[in-house]
Amino acid sequence: MIKASELRDKDVIDINTGEKLGNIIDIEVNLEEGRVEGIVIPKETSFFRFFNKDIEIYLPWESIKKIGTDVILVDFKDREA
Repeated sequence: MIKASELRDKDVIDINTGEKLGNIIDIEVNLEEGRVEGIVIPKETSFFRFFNKDIEIYLPWESIKKIGTDVILVDFKDREA
């Protein structure tokens, strides 16, 4: 099992390009079903990201391909923008 705080410390990497997308800033949980629905990462590092949700990327849990020791590999082309 993994803690949400541990997920936030891992780099999110696109498996298609090898690009580092950032780090998880939020996790969406379906409390009725008791499962994680997706993750949120910032599009860019900026102080103003806290005030503007338009610069965040939502990735459904199905886009996560592998959670490793230091990184989370995602299929970014399957994302919901």
